[in-house]
Formats: sequence, C-alpha cells, structure tokens
Amino acid sequence: MIKKLVFLIIILTGVLIIGCNSNDDQAFEEPFDGIVEHVHGMGYAGNDGGLYFASHTGLKIYRGGEWFETTKNFNDYMGFSPVDQGFYTSGHPGKDSDLPNPLGIQRSFDGGETLKSIDFVGETDFHEMAVGYTSHDIFLKNHKENSKLGVGFYISSDNGESWEGVVASGVEGEVFALAIHPSDSDYLAVATTTGIFLSNDRGKNFKMITESVQGTAVYFNEKNLIYASYDSTPSLAKFNIKNGEQVTINLPELTEDGPVYIAENQQNNKELAIYTTKGNAYISEDSTETWLQILENGKVK
Repeated sequence: MIKKLVFLIIILTGVLIIGCNSNDDQAFEEPFDGIVEHVHGMGYAGNDGGLYFASHTGLKIYRGGEWFETTKNFNDYMGFSPVDQGFYTSGHPGKDSDLPNPLGIQRSFDGGETLKSIDFVGETDFHEMAVGYTSHDIFLKNHKENSKLGVGFYISSDNGESWEGVVASGVEGEVFALAIHPSDSDYLAVATTTGIFLSNDRGKNFKMITESVQGTAVYFNEKNLIYASYDSTPSLAKFNIKNGEQVTINLPELTEDGPVYIAENQQNNKELAIYTTKGNAYISEDSTETWLQILENGKVK
C-alpha cells in the first residue's frame, strides 16, 4: 500500500511539474492592446502563424486576429530577419537584458524567448541585414569597421563563422533595405534613394529594375522579388527573377505614406503584409485583392 502511495505521489508530482512548465511557456506571450512604436522589421518568423513586429520595446505579434506581446526580452531589435525556424536580429538590449550593447548578431529559434549570439556582440548594430529564410545565409551592410569587417556589404554562408565581401557594383544611393533569396543566395536585392537594385551573381553586379525613384522595401519569395517604391505616390510590385516580368500589386489607400517592410506568409503565399512609414500595417489574405488594417498610426486594431 505504501509503495502504491509513493508511486502515485511521484506521478502527481510529475504532472504538476509538466503543468508548471507548460504555464511558464505560455506566459512568455500575453495579450496586447497598445502602441507599437519604432518598428525596425516585420515578418512571419518560425512558421507559427504569427506576424512578428520588431519594435523599440521587444516583439509584438499578430496571430489569428489577436495581438500579443512578450513578457521579457524587451530588446530594441533592428535588422530583424525572419527565417523558417525563428529569426535573426541585431540592435540594442532592453532594460531587462544583461547582454552587451550593441547586440551584434543574435538568433532565436523559440519565438524570442532565448537568444543565441552569432557574432559582433558588443561591437556593431546592423540596421541593414537580411537572412535567407531557409538557407540562413546572412547579407548585411557594415557602416563602421569592426574586428572582422571593413565598411561595405558582406555575406556569410556558415552562420557567421566567415565572411566574404560583396562588390555590389552598380548600387547607387543611400541604402534603406536589403533582401536575400530564401534558398538561392545568388539573388540579392537593395532598396536605395535612387531605386531598386537586383543581383543574380551573389552581389558582384547589381542592375536597377525600376526607374529612378525612391526604393523603400524589398522582399524575396522563391519566384519573385516583391518591392515597394515611392515617387509622389507609393507603388508595390513583383519582379519575376527568372524571366524579368514585372507586375504592379494592389495597395490599400495610402496618403503621403508607403511600405517600408514587406512580408509573405511562407505557409500561405496568398497572405501578404506591409508596414508603412506612418506606423500603419495591413494584411491581405487574397493575393492583395483586399486589405485588412491591423495597425493605425501604431495603435493596434
């Protein structure tokens, strides 16, 4: 009888421990109804159905028609790059963090609950950075010499173990955004003050694929480069990287505003999201035929 009682206590204790762990996991996110400020990246990270916004005070997540925020790691994420298992990022530590400032390059494969340092911790904050969704190749621009890199464009195909310089011949203007193809890193894109530039030779040479306009955002899926530009009015388009065909994409009504981040749901290519200069965010679930606004001047809807 005593043996049976001890066995039952062990089982119940195990259940309680599992229950506590489950609650701890769930507690990393909580409902959010506030302002999303200073967004420096957006995307569908980790295939969990959530659209992640990298804000000045950590991650804000739109999932299943509801908003959530994290309960820790309130880092000022920049260079935020979603991948199939999570995201890569740079930026500055939040008040609750003991990480050095700046963050260098960090990676999270659990929705942001834990971070793994890749390189340049305490050295560099990379604002312009893109990571291949499935390849995890890292493409970035370095603005100030650090322990490994000079000023310029670089790419790493071994998770930051080594870096190769990118010539970037043909790129003109001030750089606003970078993109790298999900699986084929021969394809790179740059948005600058003079237009949208595309490379198919791993960045040796870039060709401008727009007229001379302000490029504001770039994003690759497997077949297309989706890009935004601004010339008195905003424009959204997709460029087929194999045959060069360009198609204009429908935008929601934007007044003196335009997309600065673009994200496609890798699990549903009919779902596209944009974030704009005025802090507005929209999602389309029907290949941009219609749009649902989920942020208005930074306020969740």
